[in-house]
Amino acid sequence: MPPITTAAPEKAVTVSAPPRRSGRSRLYPWLVFALTFGLLLSDYMSRQVLSAVFPFLKAEWSLSDSHLASLNSVVALMVGLLTLPLSILADRWGRVRSLVVMAALWSAATMLCAVAGSYEQMLGARFLVGVGEAAYGSVGIAVVLSVFAPRLRASLSGAFMAGGSFGSVIGVAFGGVIAVQLSWRWSFASMAIFGLILVALFWSLISERKLARHAVHDDHANTVDTAATAPSTLERAPISSLFTNPAVLCAYIGGGLQMFTAAALMAWLPSFFGRSYGLAADKAAAMSAIFVLLIGAGMIVCGILADRVARIDPARKWTVAIAVSLAAGVLLIIGFQLPHGPAQLVLLGVGAFFSAGSTGAVTAMVANLTHPTVRASAFGTTTLANSLLGLAAGPFVVGVLADRIGLANALQFAPIVYLGAVAVFLVGKRVYPAGIRKLAALSAAPAQQTEAVE
Repeated sequence: MPPITTAAPEKAVTVSAPPRRSGRSRLYPWLVFALTFGLLLSDYMSRQVLSAVFPFLKAEWSLSDSHLASLNSVVALMVGLLTLPLSILADRWGRVRSLVVMAALWSAATMLCAVAGSYEQMLGARFLVGVGEAAYGSVGIAVVLSVFAPRLRASLSGAFMAGGSFGSVIGVAFGGVIAVQLSWRWSFASMAIFGLILVALFWSLISERKLARHAVHDDHANTVDTAATAPSTLERAPISSLFTNPAVLCAYIGGGLQMFTAAALMAWLPSFFGRSYGLAADKAAAMSAIFVLLIGAGMIVCGILADRVARIDPARKWTVAIAVSLAAGVLLIIGFQLPHGPAQLVLLGVGAFFSAGSTGAVTAMVANLTHPTVRASAFGTTTLANSLLGLAAGPFVVGVLADRIGLANALQFAPIVYLGAVAVFLVGKRVYPAGIRKLAALSAAPAQQTEAVE
């Protein structure tokens, strides 16, 4: 992605690029991506395996759909509440160490799910899963972006966040099969073991020292690229700057709203296919896994599209987010209205492809609009909005509605939320130039203060 520039007449801020460090490897950034991505898979495998065993828990413990929804949403709720403070803590305590502790905690908590003897014990274990997963997405993407060129930002963000969908696919598909062949308890246990193995690999191969050596800094002499400039070379921006820029607020809110329906699909499609199409638990899980895979593929493809469309004008990422959200809303609204059958499955599949497609564009816009010294915290705020407005709200609201009007009818209402996302993205696009000017002024302030002192 090209450096951020503005139409403002102010003098461009200049920062000399630090000399490149020796000992950098072209393969190491991809190792960082692979292991961080692998832990993200584990994150969502541990989170979404629950959806595959909904029928077993409902039958064994006589649970309502609201109870099942709470087991799902408590994870997203804890992610929403804790992501920002834990992201700030990770910036100070060490991102690698933080990621290892997070992954170890959610894996151990998933093992507790496997031995839970009641709904209350399961709810407590899922609470701990949420605590462990709270800041992983924000800290993980900050680690990944630190070792890659900024022109790849939307593509990498879309691919990384798609790991949530792929992890959901694996968790739901394998969780359903294991539950049928062995038991639902082994579904949780297998996800926990996988996570602990990845924790050991990550801890042994990734370190803060190696990340610092491979960090990518700005190579442009005349313009500050706020995504690539090393935070250590800049004065730390106030945390309040994450909330005083109207454009970035639109990115937070619009991104959270566009995750509402995608989260509902990932949580409730196994039950939908079981109840509406009469599929057994393992077959319903396999069918829903295809749709969740489409969600992940859409995140990657739409992220790449956003980078290509916005090569000349970064504001076009807003256009991509608007178009993708509108397409998802229309397709899913029509799809859930159709009778059960092939035509419905096709429309739902295409709608699922676009359902979270604006994720890469949203993450890139947040990076464009925030200071590099608080970028991990900015991603934490993005995760907060995604969790509270989407990942927690979507499955819970649909579950509550399902108890009253049935699951199929409840899912018909979920895509309407895309209209709100489109409206927010339209406002964001309008105020984006002012947001860039505000960020430029924030970046220029320390330099001006230094000149005044001299």
